[in-house]
Amino acid sequence: MRTNLPIDATRLWDDLMALAEITDPDRPWTRRAFSTVFLEGRAYVARRMREAGLTVRLDTAGNMIGRREGRFPGHKAIVLGSHTDTVPDGGRFDGTAGVMAGIAVARSLHRDGVVLDHPLEVIDCLAEEVSIFGLSCIGSRAIAGQLSTEQLRRQAPDSHEILHDAINRMGGDAADVGAARRDDIAAYLELHIEQGPVLQDERRDIGIVTAISGITRLEIVIEGQADHAGTTPMHLRRDALVAAAAAVTVIRKDAQRRAAAGHGHFVATVGEFRVEPNAGNVVPSRVTLLVDARAEERSFMEGFVAELPPLIERAISGSGAEITSFRAISDNRPALSDPLLLEVLEQSTEKFGFAARRMASGAGHDMAWFSRVAPSAMIFIPSRDGRSHTPEEWTEPGEVAAGAAVLHQAVLYLDKLLA
Repeated sequence: MRTNLPIDATRLWDDLMALAEITDPDRPWTRRAFSTVFLEGRAYVARRMREAGLTVRLDTAGNMIGRREGRFPGHKAIVLGSHTDTVPDGGRFDGTAGVMAGIAVARSLHRDGVVLDHPLEVIDCLAEEVSIFGLSCIGSRAIAGQLSTEQLRRQAPDSHEILHDAINRMGGDAADVGAARRDDIAAYLELHIEQGPVLQDERRDIGIVTAISGITRLEIVIEGQADHAGTTPMHLRRDALVAAAAAVTVIRKDAQRRAAAGHGHFVATVGEFRVEPNAGNVVPSRVTLLVDARAEERSFMEGFVAELPPLIERAISGSGAEITSFRAISDNRPALSDPLLLEVLEQSTEKFGFAARRMASGAGHDMAWFSRVAPSAMIFIPSRDGRSHTPEEWTEPGEVAAGAAVLHQAVLYLDKLLA
């Protein structure tokens, strides 16, 4: 581990590991939003924020915010953030590395008596991971003014609690959730583990995130005809599942072609099937499949969606089955990083001699929502073997420290560059 970094790397690592230990019993590493153990984790983070010289508050959406004032009260805040909730049986670094690195930056400034021109905030966004309410990025959606009344009525399947009440239980005030929207952020920076193998494989220290890919989810229904599996001749079958298998193959081939075309990050996955009647002795009559497509460039996504139906129709012709429904059930545009912030992050990596590369994010992050209200950007640090959302998720101490050092330097640069 480098010893000439401006942050206390040992303290950062110890804090990160201590937070990880706050987990559901016998289920590492699980700290789901809205749970009792999540609140225990937040109490730990709040203590670390205060020790770093931050004043801690909760906004009306349940985001936890640590703030140190700047020299000029009228300046907008420079914000560092991510999240401390996890997926079930998740890892020790996803989200938490960004929050604890932000605290490490604040601690270093506090230790050295540095007074910035701008206020500095570290935000632990509520429920970035998909929550029990079937919704992700709840806190950052609210900061962007995009948490709707309809979403606040979403109900948890087991407890039947609604999101409105759960936010209140976390210390927010859902009746006034609109007050969480921000227009006073000068810049938002987020550190996150890559959750992929590129930095490791290329031996790079830092990934500078140019965009968070837009995510479009398509629901495709293919219908055939149910018949007896033992008595219906093969040449007379209208098997919806056989047609759906052909559809999956053509979706993959088209995604591979687009990914190789050099228009930025593009992937497409069929990860969900519903087969009807789903009986071993019945020819499938209906298949519903869900396509998850992600593109760095919006035009590439639009081309994929427009051209996919005729591709599938040709692939399943002769099967006796047909597409009866093709619709987008969600469609989020890419979130582009701010060009000035990208330059500042590159200069910050160069100051320490770190090897960096520009790259897009295929996963969603809080930054996508912050980018709607403020200049925003991200950095990635390496993930061993690209593993994430698993107990085996791992990033080396020196890699976490390197990312925090880049954040620290970027804050110093931005404090003088921004009005």
